[in-house]
Amino acid sequence: MGGRGRFVSRHWIGVLVGVGLASLVVSSGGIPMSVSAAPSPAKQAILDLAARYVCPGRVDTFRLLGTQPVMGRREGHYFWDVDGRRLFDVHINGGTFSLGHRNPEIVAALHEAADRFDIGNHHFASEPRARLAEALARTAPGGLRYAVFSSGGSEANDVAIKTARRATGRRRIVSLEGSYHGHTGLCLAAGDVKNAGYFLSDGPRSEFTQVRFGDLDAMRAALDPGDVAAVMIETIPATLGFPMPPPGYLSGVKTLCEDHGALLVADEVQTGLGRTGTMWAVSGYGVDPDILVTGKGLSGGVYPMAATLLSPRVAGWLAENGWGHVSTFGGSEIGCQVSLKVLEILERPGVLENAKAMSDVLGRGLEAIRERHPLLVEIRRNGLVMGLRFGHELAGPMLTAAGWEVGLWAFFAGYDRSVLQFKPGILLRPEACDEVLGLLEAAITRCEERIGRD
Repeated sequence: MGGRGRFVSRHWIGVLVGVGLASLVVSSGGIPMSVSAAPSPAKQAILDLAARYVCPGRVDTFRLLGTQPVMGRREGHYFWDVDGRRLFDVHINGGTFSLGHRNPEIVAALHEAADRFDIGNHHFASEPRARLAEALARTAPGGLRYAVFSSGGSEANDVAIKTARRATGRRRIVSLEGSYHGHTGLCLAAGDVKNAGYFLSDGPRSEFTQVRFGDLDAMRAALDPGDVAAVMIETIPATLGFPMPPPGYLSGVKTLCEDHGALLVADEVQTGLGRTGTMWAVSGYGVDPDILVTGKGLSGGVYPMAATLLSPRVAGWLAENGWGHVSTFGGSEIGCQVSLKVLEILERPGVLENAKAMSDVLGRGLEAIRERHPLLVEIRRNGLVMGLRFGHELAGPMLTAAGWEVGLWAFFAGYDRSVLQFKPGILLRPEACDEVLGLLEAAITRCEERIGRD
């Protein structure tokens, strides 16, 4: 890139739907996204290989943003680009690194498990799987007893949909506009219609219906025909920019489900496992779902793990058909040992309380930044799940780029590019709060300067 700024027009000229990132199309005018030195030859070789064999669209998107991250060393709240740039990570891959990159206790649990276990045989009963399921049931809301293990959140959400359909004898799934539940089969159809349509997976609207977030009247209308198997909701919709549920919304949805014979599925892949200061975000809203989906942070950032937690009244298929869902790598015995360590850490005295306390520290700092920087117009916050909305339609991508320059890795919300997702790790301390707030303000200042020059 030779140190030159990259430019993106004021309006999206093109969006490539169906990949995890929005593909930006460069125009000759507009707002500079980033000024970044050219990659080293070694890094460029990695980028070239990735573009040729793995993910050309993603490599190109990051090139247009002027960021081009390739992770090298990683530790705690930080990772280092292979060219040496240190970045404070508040994207944490959707909560995957909630307990930090390469948390020493989790890495030790992985090594210990590998000395004793392997993947295991998914057909058999297994001590690590049984112990992890017991631990999840102990923490789960509303008497969710059973765990069906997967290797990722998409598969876990597919299990949730299959379970709801089997339990109710109905097919239709209601989800939210701008929702994201994964990129495989059933869960893709339940998510954003553009993403689903890109792969011809949108399915008939008689099976998948979407309504506006926060609108109980629209939810009631969707449920009134009496043919809905489940309402599937991210407790706080991540890719939509973490808008907070209006007071009474989630409990209202639960009541509507009960009145209409539908199940409530809480997708907690991003918001669960302590991120809001409660083990499960939905519990903080006083709601007990019939099915709960977890993933990302369950991995400890070192081994793929996800789970679908089921209440006894919906889990009948587990007894009726022991092979109703099979996943060779779901519930790997090594992975289960890692996840047990994750839960052990989260259940220690003071850990969830720390998430709440650090949220308050960051909240005060963010309000002070908002007073100094009118570009920041809204702070959405529940524990350490935060979305920062700015007064410019492309502020999210701009701040991703500016953050890269100053040493902050944060990512914009895919379905609302005025929002920057801001998700620090759970083990944050006050001095780290000061550091990350300083980096954020430096990035905002750069964006304001660039907008002012436009």
